[in-house]
This record gives sequence, C-alpha cells and structure tokens, in this order.
Amino acid sequence: MSLLTKITDVIGGSLFGSVKELITDYFPPDMSPEKKAELQRKIDEMEFKKQIAILEATADAEKTLNQRIAEQEGTASDLKQLPIVGRIVLFLRGLQRPMWGFFVMYIDFEWFTKAPTYTEQQQSALIVINLLVLGFLFGERTITNLKPLIVEVFGRGR
Repeated sequence: MSLLTKITDVIGGSLFGSVKELITDYFPPDMSPEKKAELQRKIDEMEFKKQIAILEATADAEKTLNQRIAEQEGTASDLKQLPIVGRIVLFLRGLQRPMWGFFVMYIDFEWFTKAPTYTEQQQSALIVINLLVLGFLFGERTITNLKPLIVEVFGRGR
C-alpha cells in the first residue's frame, strides 16, 4: 500500500464520519429497532476498521522515518564497531542533552540572580536558547502550551 493511498484513506476518515451521521439521521421511520441496531453495528465496525487503518498508516510512517534516519545517520551499533572513537562519540552524544540543560540552568541562574547587564540582543539570544533547549528537552508540546504566557510576558514591553 503506497503512502499516497494511506494519506487518501486517512483524509477519507472525516468524510466517513459525515456519511455515518447522514445515514443514522435518515434511517427510514418504518425500520425495525433490530435492523437499526444491526446497521448501526455495521457502521461502527466500518469506523473501527478505518481507525485501525489510520493507526497502521501512522505506525508505518514512523517506522519509515526511523529507518531513513538510521540509514543516513547510522546507529549506536554502527559506532560501537569503532573501538575507541565509537565509544567516545556515544559518550559525547549521550552527554549533550544534560550538558545543554545544565548550561542553560547556569546562564538563567546568572541572569535572574546576579542581574548582569546584558544587551537587548544578548537577552533575546538567551530567550531563543532557552526555548530551543527546553523544546528539545521537554518537547514541542511544552513550548506550545507556554506560548500564550511567553507572548504575555515578552509582549508587554512593546
């Protein structure tokens, strides 16, 4: 099944929901409750299959992305093949996230407690660095959730 077919199927999911509503709203009035229940069950079954297809398409897309990244960047097992250098690179790669986190904590501590005289450009750079590091450490959702607060705090002076 091609990626384009999967995308089309996913997009068709919202159309399916509209069709389901249309069908259930216009059941014939003389239809027996048993027939209505059977038809409703079949519609629900079709919707369930559609949801499964969406989940499978998402899993396939994620798997393809992970394979592509592994092919382009290599994996940890590839680095282990290099006796000394590979282990050093693995160590440094694992150390990067905590080092950035501690660096930003230190800079923020300096900025908020000792109140050094930073230029406006340096303060803007600190804000951007904070957003990048926090976004990397805690994910995009955190930044998205904090966006209204950030706009309120930094938008007041302008």
